[in-house]
Parts: sequence; structure tokens; C-alpha cells
Amino acid sequence: MSIVVTGATGQLGRLVIADLLERGVAPAGIAAVARDEGKAADLAAAGVEVRIADYDRPETLKGAFAAGDRVLMISANEVGRRVPQHTAVVDAAAEAGVALLVYTGVLGGPAADFLLADEHKATEEHILASGLPYVFLRNGWYTEVYTANLPAVLEHGVVIGNVGDGRVATAARADYAAAAAAAVSGEGHENRVYELSGDVAWSFPEYAALITELSGREVAYSDVSAEERQEILVGVGVPADFVAVLVDLDQAIGRGLLAGTSGELARLIGRPTTPLRETVAEELRRLRA
Repeated sequence: MSIVVTGATGQLGRLVIADLLERGVAPAGIAAVARDEGKAADLAAAGVEVRIADYDRPETLKGAFAAGDRVLMISANEVGRRVPQHTAVVDAAAEAGVALLVYTGVLGGPAADFLLADEHKATEEHILASGLPYVFLRNGWYTEVYTANLPAVLEHGVVIGNVGDGRVATAARADYAAAAAAAVSGEGHENRVYELSGDVAWSFPEYAALITELSGREVAYSDVSAEERQEILVGVGVPADFVAVLVDLDQAIGRGLLAGTSGELARLIGRPTTPLRETVAEELRRLRA
């Protein structure tokens, strides 16, 4: 039996494996599923078993899982293609007879009415239909989704969105990784659903003010219409399909759908979630370096 992490060379997957090792899981007890053997070379060198498989090639998934494995299925990042990709993973896991399937979905589950949630809801339905023991980790937004744009924000002095007065309860990627490691390696999580989010919901004017304080550069928040935001995103080269998802997501934030602070993430990881201030400060330090 192994703890299997799919998408293991991605940002979240690497953090999960690091957390598992810190928890005392032996490297030989972890299997990393990756498309590219070269990208997983460091994991193999650390003693982690590497299994090569591709969400887009179902035949490769047959060797990714074994009976009794506890599997963390990290959702794919290609919006619009995830239902067949995830279906292939679930089917392979069911055929292998894995002991547990942990899935990283989206906050709100069936109640989430924004475009980005559709593929996650379909995946959860397929997992339930498979009969596999499961854990649904319904992740809220990662703070890094926003801090990744800090270079552009600092250059132009503005955070742009179409959220109105909406708030969002983000947490750091490492927080969600710790939750995934806890769920896939611990006991008592089978057939449970966790609605995961940060401890504090913040507003976009507060975010702009925090960047101003920590960077020393004046940054404001500009709230625009959905149509204006769409034009801006298209203008900077964001693919049209993803533009629709981002604009729709901001509208969902405006409706309060990503502001929930249930405390489930902090309870699952056994500590408070990482404050917004800390993640912004860390990214600014990285940019200065």
C-alpha cells in the first residue's frame, strides 16, 4: 500500500509530498504520479516511487494505482478538459481497488453556481457513483492566485476586479497542501466533505491597502463592470474561454460565495491558516531578491 499523489510535480503536489515526509511518512511509502519523468527526478532521488501516467491517456493510468493505495487526486488545471481527465483517473482507481480517493474540488460543492465549479461538481458525482471510499476537499481560493500578479499590480498601481464589495477567504497553497496530506495519510476522514477556506475574508480595497503598506508604492483598487473586466483581460492576452471564467468568478465573489470562514481548514491542519499579510510580504521579498 502506498500513498499516491497525482499531479505530483505541480505546485500543490510537491508541497503535499514535502508535508507527508515531514509527517514521518517514509519516502518508499509515497508514490508520485507524473507525466514527465525528468520533472520527477528529484522525487525519485529522494526515495519516492515515481509512476508515469497522463490524465489525457487513460491507458497509462492502469499502472498508476494498486489495490489498497490511498490516492490524492489533485484536480487538473486545464479548464474545459477536466471531466474526461478526472473520469479516467477515477475509473483507473476503481479498477485497481484503491482504499481511499481524496479529491481537491472547489468550495461550495453542489451549491457553487459559478462556471469554474461545474467540472468539479461533475467529478464529485462520478466519484460517488464509483463506490470508492472518498474524501472531498473543497478548496477555497489560494492567496497566491492574487500575489502571482503583484509585478503587474506594482507596475500599474492598481488591483482590478469586478467583485463589488465582495470578500474572499483565501489561504496559502501550503495550507491546502497540509490539509490534503492530513486527509490522505490520517484516519477518520473516509466519506467526509471538508469546506476549506482561510480564517479571514478580506476585501479588495483592503488588499490594495496592504500592498501599499508593505511595498511603499501607492496601489488602489478599481472596481469595474464585468464587460470592462472582460475587455481588459482580453487586451492582455488571456484566452477568451478563461476570461469568461475569471469574470464569472469575480461575480461569484461579489455574491459572497468565496467568503465563508468555516474554520475547517484550520482544524484539519491543526493551526491557523496563513494570513494574507504573510503571503504578500513573502512574495514582495521574493520580487526584491
